[in-house]
Amino acid sequence: MNNPRGRRLGIWTAALLFAAVSVVVGCRLADTDGITPVPQLLAFLPWLLAPAGVGLALALLTRWWAGTVWAAVVLGLLAWFIEPYGKSGEPDGTPIASLRVLTSNVEFGWATDSLITAVRREDPDVVFVVECETTCDAALKKTFGTAYPYRQAVESSGSIGSVLLSRFPLRGTDGIPATMGMPGAVADVDGHAVRLQLAHPMPPLPGQIDVWRRELGALRDFAADAEGATILAGDFNASQDHAAFRDILDTGLRDAARLAGSDRTPTWPARTAPAIGAQIDHVLVSRDFSAGDARFLDLADTDHRALVVDITLHRRG
Repeated sequence: MNNPRGRRLGIWTAALLFAAVSVVVGCRLADTDGITPVPQLLAFLPWLLAPAGVGLALALLTRWWAGTVWAAVVLGLLAWFIEPYGKSGEPDGTPIASLRVLTSNVEFGWATDSLITAVRREDPDVVFVVECETTCDAALKKTFGTAYPYRQAVESSGSIGSVLLSRFPLRGTDGIPATMGMPGAVADVDGHAVRLQLAHPMPPLPGQIDVWRRELGALRDFAADAEGATILAGDFNASQDHAAFRDILDTGLRDAARLAGSDRTPTWPARTAPAIGAQIDHVLVSRDFSAGDARFLDLADTDHRALVVDITLHRRG
């Protein structure tokens, strides 16, 4: 680029792009979620390759060699962090039970009819329903009272209501206190106790980051204290690029979607997924489980995709 004015503009544009991406990547490197807007941008970390790539093109075009080195460092770190996070591997013990788990955020109950259709089609054994307000709750009771005779719920309006449906007998637990309902239970799966816990912390909205971090911390404490076979599922409002979510994985729980080879498949926002989005809906399992398949369902009238996973409980070796 021979035009000095155009060269300066290109360099400044590239520098601004690199600076913005570097702040987010720096927080990821430092294992912190930072402050707004970093937590929101971390959810879309893989897509930061786009502005970094534009900056690299401008650096090359303007022969800004320091910027080219800057771009190489940023792009290298992004590529490193896109790799799956958390433990994997197969359990040592013999298989003793298989079950199908479905989790769905029905967005204030608007997607209840779509969820009912999906449950009939997918035939899961355990269903985690997030943002299931009173109308949704009533519809699920009426439709699945026989097929899923066991339930544990936080009954409320708006986004607070949540429901756990099960074919297996349930013994209710205290759940996790939070802004929105997070019920829990212990299921009797063919004579084996399996701890079930629904997850729905506050989203990382501006001004609510401390609440989001605290409620993810409560889920982390639950995971650290849980003994035996455990399933923690729902809308975590966090991806593997959030330090608060990685803290949960660091307790030893494993992401079933990752075990099934679908760790980066977006679940939100449904309108742009799977092309662009973040995987914030998860089924996390203890090391007692293996995962055979993970499927993402597009439901009408909700901004989340549902997740269905087939998992197998193993006897601890």
